[in-house]
Amino acid sequence: MNLFKFGSFLPANEIAVDLGTANTLIYVKGEGIVLNEPSVVAIEKATGRIKGIGLEAKRMLGRTPEGITAVRPLKDGVIADFDVTERMLRYFLKTIIDKHFFRVKPKVIVAVPSGITEVERRAVRDSAETAGAKQVLMVAEPMAAAIGVGLPVETPTGNMVIDIGGGTTEIAVIALSGIVSDTSIRIGGDELDQAIVLFLRKNYNLLIGEPTAESIKIKIGSAYPSSEEREMEVKGRDLVSGIPKTVRVHSVEIREAIQEPIAAVVDAVRRALEITPPELAADIVDRGIVMTGGGALIRGLDQLLSHETGLPIHVDDDPLTCVVRGTGRILDDFQKYRSVLTS
Repeated sequence: MNLFKFGSFLPANEIAVDLGTANTLIYVKGEGIVLNEPSVVAIEKATGRIKGIGLEAKRMLGRTPEGITAVRPLKDGVIADFDVTERMLRYFLKTIIDKHFFRVKPKVIVAVPSGITEVERRAVRDSAETAGAKQVLMVAEPMAAAIGVGLPVETPTGNMVIDIGGGTTEIAVIALSGIVSDTSIRIGGDELDQAIVLFLRKNYNLLIGEPTAESIKIKIGSAYPSSEEREMEVKGRDLVSGIPKTVRVHSVEIREAIQEPIAAVVDAVRRALEITPPELAADIVDRGIVMTGGGALIRGLDQLLSHETGLPIHVDDDPLTCVVRGTGRILDDFQKYRSVLTS
């Protein structure tokens, strides 16, 4: 008698993946989050060989010699380069599968943007299957984020989630295990970084790379005035003389620089509230809105949204992992949450 045909004799072979524009996180049933790596791949141009994936590749952004390029294969929350995404996902999954000695191909649940097209959905499924998945199921990111923060998504009560990722901002009103209304815009943390790059180029004739812009955003970026304004030194290349130089930048300037993408997020939240059914809108007045994703960490964004909408805004303690935690909860209690999944 072959004991291995019974699930109880096998190690958990179910995996949840948050395939994000900025980071890829993987959760293994029974273990929790086992991988959190940047969604970056370094490739040798001439041969197409992979030189680095994840954190190793992110360290190469803006620093590679002519023959090597560091790319982010996901753009605006969806696959921009199918081949590179598939190789990155295969590498991450193989790392997990080899480490956990799965005897059968794992079942994989992937969190995807709610506004994803059928073509983009197929690209995600094909990538995961080629990477070694036996079965691929998908869940909308706002739904996964809501489950991750512990909202009662299966009840008739209205729950509103704003998930701000690297490439997309998704706002969804959830009730009875479904998304009742949603608004998705392809603006996220990356657009804030680009706005900072443009601001320094225009106002200081200083050229900086993406990693530096991200560092500025994290250290002194804010969406709402505060009593603790900050400043920092920024190093880059002078566009006039061509030599390296250092400038001192204030948080007020950075707030001005990122005003446009922040305003787009506020408008999207307003639009989502306008199309919310009145009974669910009444629930949101009582319960407030939950913010998740890396963008939720921008200082003062919760205050700005609260000021603009008049509603309480709650930020999760660990907004970066909400989506993968929620996808992991679906694995842990599959019967309860199976209705939120699509194949």
